[in-house]
Amino acid sequence: MPGQPLPVIMDCDTGVDDALALLLAVRHPGLDLRAVTCVAGNTDVDGVVRNTLTVLEQAGAGDIPVARGAERPLLEPVRPARHVHGIDGMGDLGLPAPTRAPAAVDAVTLLRREILASPRPVTLIPTAPLTNIALLLRTHPEVTRNIERIVFMGGAVATGNATPVAEFNVWHDPEAAAILLTAGVPVTMYGLDVFQRVVVPGAEVHRLRRSDEPGARLAGELLAHRPTAQGGPPEAEEAGGLGDAGAVCAVADPQSITTRLLPVEVSLAPGPSRGQTVVDRRPRPGESEIHQGRREQALVDVALEVDVDRCVRLYLETVGAG
Repeated sequence: MPGQPLPVIMDCDTGVDDALALLLAVRHPGLDLRAVTCVAGNTDVDGVVRNTLTVLEQAGAGDIPVARGAERPLLEPVRPARHVHGIDGMGDLGLPAPTRAPAAVDAVTLLRREILASPRPVTLIPTAPLTNIALLLRTHPEVTRNIERIVFMGGAVATGNATPVAEFNVWHDPEAAAILLTAGVPVTMYGLDVFQRVVVPGAEVHRLRRSDEPGARLAGELLAHRPTAQGGPPEAEEAGGLGDAGAVCAVADPQSITTRLLPVEVSLAPGPSRGQTVVDRRPRPGESEIHQGRREQALVDVALEVDVDRCVRLYLETVGAG
């Protein structure tokens, strides 16, 4: 209904920028964060649960249910990104341990329960490898009737980061990503093409770090762990990318991104292309389609452009108001 907050559920591998995304989802008045589920990715799944609970407590949202999910991808081994997110997954900032435990149910059970119980269709925001989401869709396909859209941070039209062509979340569990793309619900891909462009200026990061409000101060510390420039005064060096939080911006303010409905498939073959999101931007069929016939490919709203200033302003006004 117009004027009511949009019900959302996040699936995270918290993670520095997942934490930035959680802070925004918790504090944006247009979003109703119903639950958070955890999956192995940036760090091991128990570390993800710990980090998620801590971030929610720091944000003053300690009542949101959190559930432990898959501890490894469907087929691949766990390959954490400690070189990016630190040993603890949170930049080794020395954050306090959470004071509460996760929910007594697993992630898939919590996802099903919250989706079906919502009076309005839910928007899912996965900012992690898609293992939990794939397990949910395969185990409880009935949930799709109450899913408005899935806006996932993952994939790339151009250049990858885990490999030259594959983005980390999709590369970590390509089979799960392939399942998501064929879920039968609208999907938006917020990939590296826009992910890497949304940067908070160093002066604003410096201001957040000096805040007396715990959530805003945490956002500043996390952003400072994601520097985008080196050299110059400390304030300039602190400029940090919003990363996963951009996907939440896209849900809270859909006008902040420009998307195009395009065929997308995930490369599952072994070798250098595994985990690539193959996005077909050609204006007409190619030789393969002419000679071998057109393949069925999922149509996905692919984010191609982002209004950087609009996203940064939304984040600062929502999370940094304290």
